Amino acid sequence: MKAASILEAKTHLSTLVRRVERGERITITRGGKPVAELVPSTQARRPFGIDEGTIHIAPDFDAPLPPEIAGAFGAE
Repeated sequence: MKAASILEAKTHLSTLVRRVERGERITITRGGKPVAELVPSTQARRPFGIDEGTIHIAPDFDAPLPPEIAGAFGAE
């Protein structure tokens, strides 16, 4: 794990973020004491279309609602 002072983090933030994107953890220090960590996000980016073929939309999905249901939602 790498440590960077607050000044170094401010000056080189984009470089530190690139390193974190590659999986590195970086500790931010103030006066030599750890105060924060830059860590890779736990929210992985999902590629577009990853669920293709797993979701089924019924052929009548956009069909008009029956009157009793439409009325319940204030539609006519």
